[in-house]
Amino acid sequence: MNTRAAAKRVSTRGEVLEQGREAFQKRAWGTAFARLTEADREMPLEPGDLLLLGQAAQLIGRDAEAADLLARTHQAFLSRGETQFAARCAFWMGFRYLLSGEFAQSGGWLSRAARLLDGQPECVENGYLLLPTGYRSFHSGDATSAHASFVQATSIGERFGDRDLVTMGLQGQGRALIRRGEIARGVALLDEAMVAVVAGEVSPLNAGGVFCSVLDACGEIFDLRRAQEWTSALERWCESQPDLVPYRGHCLIRRAELLQWHGSWEDSLEWARRAAEWLGRPTPQPAVGSAYYQVGEIQRLRGMFAEAEEAYRLAGQWLRNPGPGIAQLQLARGRIEAAHAAIRRMADEVQDACQRCRVLDAYVEIALAAKEPAEAGAASTELAGMGERFDVPFFRALSRRACGAVLLAQGNPRAALAELRQSYALWCDLQVPYEACRARLLIAAACRALGEQEDARLELTGVREELERLGAQPDLARVDALLGATGSSGECPLTEREMQALRLVAAGLTNREIAGKLAISEKTVARHLSNIFIKLNLSTRTAAAAYAYDHGMV
Repeated sequence: MNTRAAAKRVSTRGEVLEQGREAFQKRAWGTAFARLTEADREMPLEPGDLLLLGQAAQLIGRDAEAADLLARTHQAFLSRGETQFAARCAFWMGFRYLLSGEFAQSGGWLSRAARLLDGQPECVENGYLLLPTGYRSFHSGDATSAHASFVQATSIGERFGDRDLVTMGLQGQGRALIRRGEIARGVALLDEAMVAVVAGEVSPLNAGGVFCSVLDACGEIFDLRRAQEWTSALERWCESQPDLVPYRGHCLIRRAELLQWHGSWEDSLEWARRAAEWLGRPTPQPAVGSAYYQVGEIQRLRGMFAEAEEAYRLAGQWLRNPGPGIAQLQLARGRIEAAHAAIRRMADEVQDACQRCRVLDAYVEIALAAKEPAEAGAASTELAGMGERFDVPFFRALSRRACGAVLLAQGNPRAALAELRQSYALWCDLQVPYEACRARLLIAAACRALGEQEDARLELTGVREELERLGAQPDLARVDALLGATGSSGECPLTEREMQALRLVAAGLTNREIAGKLAISEKTVARHLSNIFIKLNLSTRTAAAAYAYDHGMV
């Protein structure tokens, strides 16, 4: 009886084990994890099946269990004397810890992997151990050394026919070449790596990593069309694996960013919030900071300043330098000194080209608002250099707009107009409507400076329609103020007292605070503001503040 029961258990375990293997092949990760775990409870799995169980755990987001299972697999191979496979597991342990920033544990595991291979004939694991070397060089700013390591890794992968290593080596080469300014060569290698991923030639864990790295590279050079194509591919890849947990958050963030660039702000906000929710459970991942920052960007552009400030605060808990949004928020609120201090600090700290170009763009606008033309000029010159170095439409559009803004501030509106029209054309070609609006606002200002009031009004009218569609309330208020002023005699219709009240509104004071400053009643303040709105054809305090800034009253 006992013998029959034992035989039945063995038979049942064998069936469960086979179900787990089949589920793994079908990429049903949750089922694979459940069946392989069940089989492991009955009797410890063989190293090969234990490796499948660890990968399934990682693919359903159970990272701690995945790490324990990989360590078990390493020990199982080691006890059998299978040094090469034990070294492969040690490499993956080390590389995982390296990517998560746990450098002590990473160094220990990678050192063990190298020691196990010491004195052995060359094998594919030697190529895998070159990946951390390239990764460290890349993130320390030595793109040339990183490129050399990735080239060598790719060569070993090709020699041993390991598609995972070849693909990871190609994406590493591509990223390093982009950092060196060799954009065309770099993106060609990234596309080659992605072809292997999409064709199913790469294991799921490595495929997801390559997807995310390539999308990061597209973001680095603001290649919006390529990012759109590969983001759609990543979405399809994730949807084909319903149990998949890693990589979805990255996909959601990239989708939100693309929607923002292309002017679908409501959809962008929804995707960014979904990304924050996804990445925040059960244990928050560092990438959640990027999701919060994206929420802050949309809320700032829509004029939801309190919500934007909170989102930026949350982003700052995860990202040291999330982006220039908080400085731009201060500018939008009229706190020019605070905005200037924040953007100067960022310009000193941020060196990564992807982030730096956005910081420099904001620096030009804020420095001009702070009456610091020399700083704006220096930032514009650096942006122009980046535009030449990278030769990417996005960088050229930024640099030409910055150059136009500086020329306009220097009193050369005709030269400014030529730069700004080229910037506007580039933004339109990229299909980035809000940035095109920013260029067009400066075009209107240049037309006004040249005395071409009707042209300025036509530009502003066109901008207003687009800003209203986008829901860019702060910019919309500014345009309304400019439309109210364009074509007027230039005389301010306000009394001295009304101008004093307007300056304080622009400084962000409440009616009660204005009453205290001017030693008048709140009722009198309300009457002054009512007169201001009527005389200037404005409807909100934000529009009044914009009018004050645009007419040099503050």
